[in-house]
Amino acid sequence: MLERLNEAMQHVEEHLDGQIDAAELARIAVTSEYHFRRLFSALAGMPLSEYVRRRRLTVAGAEVLAGERTLLDVAVRYGYGSGEAFARAFRAVHGVGPREARRTGAALRSQQRLSFRLVVEGSSSMRYRIVEREEFRVVGKRARVPLVHEGLNPAIVEFVRGIDQETIQQITALSDQEPAGVLQVSDKVDYSRAEGTELDYYHGVVTYTDPPEDLDALAVPAGTWAVFQDSGPFPQSLQHLWRDVFTQWFPSNPYESRPGPEMLRVVPSQDWDRADAELWIPVTRTVPA
Repeated sequence: MLERLNEAMQHVEEHLDGQIDAAELARIAVTSEYHFRRLFSALAGMPLSEYVRRRRLTVAGAEVLAGERTLLDVAVRYGYGSGEAFARAFRAVHGVGPREARRTGAALRSQQRLSFRLVVEGSSSMRYRIVEREEFRVVGKRARVPLVHEGLNPAIVEFVRGIDQETIQQITALSDQEPAGVLQVSDKVDYSRAEGTELDYYHGVVTYTDPPEDLDALAVPAGTWAVFQDSGPFPQSLQHLWRDVFTQWFPSNPYESRPGPEMLRVVPSQDWDRADAELWIPVTRTVPA
């Protein structure tokens, strides 16, 4: 898997002055575009589009300083339709405009080329199981919230606090399937998983019951799920679990993520200092190349 990812990175380098299609990169990596974008974001710590932008402007910066092409020629070469658009993007990355950089020989920032390699460390293992599920519903209350990678998500905290106890009891009573109890469900997560991008958050339960009119419902098609178990400090351990699933488990197992809601069941300690968790990720088994 990592070898194929590196082949995709080589394709990026060869096409920085042309069209870079995520679907083609996914084909090279022998995976779906959905999974490729999410895996790249987890491994690189940034969305694919941001990496491509930084690499283009890194190479463009070298050409700006070399002075062999006009600034407009450099702009067009790297996909910018005008000198103004190129100058804005250039300044956002390098902290200085291209004209000033050429005139003064300013120091520019560089996005190094990425390559991926497997690092074996420790002897810990991830607890998981594969589950086949029939179609079901997630029923509860929904909000559109920003994605937060570290610490508690203030938007989710505020949203959950605003749900009255009577409604919580109504939702809880509908739970009739695994995972049991009230869940944290994320749906319509952006491909990039970039900080601040938005997602649909459901505070709800898994059920076969028809939802009441005053609650929100999400129909979930039948499919395969990878279920991970974790215990540790809250919320850091859970957020590290999301990261480890994509950076360690997927590259080592014959599965890839697929579109669908991600469900998290959390059982906190009395002081919320620690928690036991069960994370459900929708997956599909990959076909050997």
